[in-house]
Amino acid sequence: MVAQTCTHQTVLDTKQILKILPHRYPFMLVDKVVELDLKNNRIIGLKCLTMNEQFFQGHFPDAPIMPGVLILEALAQVGGLLIHEKGHRYKTAVLLSVNHGKFRRPARPGDLLYLHAEGKHLSSKGGRMQTRAFVDQKLVAEADIVFAVRGKDQI
Repeated sequence: MVAQTCTHQTVLDTKQILKILPHRYPFMLVDKVVELDLKNNRIIGLKCLTMNEQFFQGHFPDAPIMPGVLILEALAQVGGLLIHEKGHRYKTAVLLSVNHGKFRRPARPGDLLYLHAEGKHLSSKGGRMQTRAFVDQKLVAEADIVFAVRGKDQI
């Protein structure tokens, strides 16, 4: 058995992501982008979960799991990166709604959380993405995320 590590090909690294997304610690929930397919409107980001994550200290500390709402936020952030890379470089994707959200299994310290987003409708005003999070190729969470695209001065 080969152990998974955080050594995947990097398309966007943490420094590049920090230049794109307005989020900062402790709300920066994407460590890197490992796949980007602009032709098919798909992106895969990665979050390496460690016991040092602030949320593990208080979310079931005897059996720590990543809060589901933060998994959804991580999925939204990777979707925001896709919007940026599709050409909306001076705008920000703002979350409008989460539909059909389901949590299938927990994400724990030591897990690699793969964040998949596929743009189903993308325009200069907003759109919808189908998102899924995986650990060890097992579905952790899924949701349809609807967003608006706004100028940074409109937020």
